[in-house]
Amino acid sequence: MKNVSILVPESSVMQAIADPQYLFSAVNQFLVVSGKSPLFQVQLVGAKKEVKLNEGMFSVRTDRQLNEVQKTDLVFIPALFGDMKTAVDKNKNLVPWIMEQYANGAEVASLCVGAFLLAATGLLNGKKCSTHWGFQNEFREMYPEVQVAEGSIITEEHRIYSSGGANSYWNLLLHLVEKYTDRHTAVLASKYFAIDIDRYSQTAFAMFKGQKNHSDAAVKEAQEFIEKNFAERILVDELACRVAVGRRSFERRFKQATNNTVLEYIQRIKMEAAKHNFETNRKNINEVMFDVGYSDTKAFRTTFKKVTGLTPVEYRNKYNKQPVMA
Repeated sequence: MKNVSILVPESSVMQAIADPQYLFSAVNQFLVVSGKSPLFQVQLVGAKKEVKLNEGMFSVRTDRQLNEVQKTDLVFIPALFGDMKTAVDKNKNLVPWIMEQYANGAEVASLCVGAFLLAATGLLNGKKCSTHWGFQNEFREMYPEVQVAEGSIITEEHRIYSSGGANSYWNLLLHLVEKYTDRHTAVLASKYFAIDIDRYSQTAFAMFKGQKNHSDAAVKEAQEFIEKNFAERILVDELACRVAVGRRSFERRFKQATNNTVLEYIQRIKMEAAKHNFETNRKNINEVMFDVGYSDTKAFRTTFKKVTGLTPVEYRNKYNKQPVMA
């Protein structure tokens, strides 16, 4: 029997507590129907007997309190809600327990932005971590010693797991079901819950909004120029001259402020414009390519797939109501 402990932090997302509880309980039923014994003992664990969520709108009754769980096999840290720094601070009392369970041999898995609380333990330092694509920059700022696995849905390293944003944590849940049972059971669970198994990237869902949560005025001016003129050929020397900063200093400051090189940032802005084009109109691939300032078809297709994980045609067919074949 595997003991699965689902933490119930304050300021957490109720669904990210309910989903793993539902899945592993359902897997027990699948095993029983197939003539096997149930494998998982699932319990909700918290610092209190009752934890209120969403400013008191919901409450969750825990099965065990922290001091009642001496040893467990798998710990889930659900997604947090609201301001991440505040949410982590509210749940600092959970950190020693998570660290203790890991030291005792437990595996630890964070769901979506539950990665912020997992990182607060220090267990992720020097390791890779997945989280919601929309929170990656904030995560880097709070935990610079952790390597963000950009675009990845699942990371696994030294008994520590993390998942991408929102519903993509289901892929981590299925991954763990397969690890503890077998492929057949994981596939059965994926079909039962209508989840696309073996999806490893969240890049197709990511929206690049430009990292402007910084105080470097020169870099912000350059970002705004890029965003207004992405269809033109933009040279780094010209940008540096425009904001009156030497090129080396400009490139260093730009990378520090945005977590992208200048060229990477230009590419991302162009690709975001291309994505919007594919989602909203009937232009062909070459028309969109020219609209965002590319003249090399191979370079455009290669960069687009690198950023989104999909070819231009695949992306259009996925997000445009009237898919085309070319």
